[in-house]
Amino acid sequence: MQNSNNMLTTDRRFDIDWVRVIAIGLLVIYHTAIGFQPWGRMIGFITTEESWVPLWIPMMLLNVWRIPLLFFVSGMGVYFALQRRSWKQLIGERTLRIFVPYVFGIFCIVPIHLLLLRNYYHIDLIYTYDAGHLWFLGNIFVYVLIFTPLFSYLRRNENTPPVQRLKKFIGTPLFLLVVIAAFVAEVLIVKPMPYELYATTRHGFVIGLLAFFFGFCFVLGGDGFSTLITKGRWLFLLGSAALFLWRLMGPALNTPSPMYMVAVESCGWILSVLAFARLYLNHTNKVLRYLTPAAYPVYLFHMIFLYLGATLLFPLKMPAAVQYVLTVLFTLGGSIAAYEVVRRIKWIRALFGIPL
Repeated sequence: MQNSNNMLTTDRRFDIDWVRVIAIGLLVIYHTAIGFQPWGRMIGFITTEESWVPLWIPMMLLNVWRIPLLFFVSGMGVYFALQRRSWKQLIGERTLRIFVPYVFGIFCIVPIHLLLLRNYYHIDLIYTYDAGHLWFLGNIFVYVLIFTPLFSYLRRNENTPPVQRLKKFIGTPLFLLVVIAAFVAEVLIVKPMPYELYATTRHGFVIGLLAFFFGFCFVLGGDGFSTLITKGRWLFLLGSAALFLWRLMGPALNTPSPMYMVAVESCGWILSVLAFARLYLNHTNKVLRYLTPAAYPVYLFHMIFLYLGATLLFPLKMPAAVQYVLTVLFTLGGSIAAYEVVRRIKWIRALFGIPL
């Protein structure tokens, strides 16, 4: 990355690639954990006969920031995608990379895991289509349509005095207060219940919109913003941990964490993840070079292999921890194997978001 505020950023940010890969991994881990919760079947997951309730504690830690983090990263990626593209070219590229897999997935990927669900619970095997876990792609594509002209303008005019002033502001603590205030305002206006219900909800759409926009701004801010968050990384981490403990222990102490504080906690976790990644993960290796193009197809495929793994493993008598680990490994292994197949078939690569 070129670190002058007077120059365009042209080098790849490997820390963002790492965060994206890690976030997809957490998605698989979290979705697998839902199958071990007593309420999992109510939201369309195959669940074990005996729940592993203590798993809910780490799930609580993750569920207020793992999806918003992906929206932030998606906005950050647009900054780099605009290096050599006009806004019209970017929309065309994102149509191929996001909208085509989204539509294909609704009719050809999600129905497969819905059939596995029906088969497991002995429900009539009828074909049904749905966005399912791909709702995220639909949201991202809408954000691209909304923001790309503005983002392209800022990118093209990055060296002009108005944008330079904006970049300088992004590198100040006041900007972080603006970011946090926006997410607090969202919960006060939208009133989500619960906070972690993002899929196909107004809350999920608005929080994604904010995260996508601010994600772009984070990278636009250049070194100023990077220095700001790396200096404050321990404050973000410890503050978020304290707010999580309040959220965890609050009901028992009859002092539940208000929803606006959950929004603050979510921002704190995300800023700490981005800060530590910026400091320690801005490098590449063979693992990252393999996982970066694989992450998107793994996201597309993972629910099929999660439900297939649940079908094979959940009826077996074994400790819940062993069953959970085996299901995660089966899901990741199956998804990567599927990626290895489709990436070798040029005429279907676009259906899975793989560049031709």
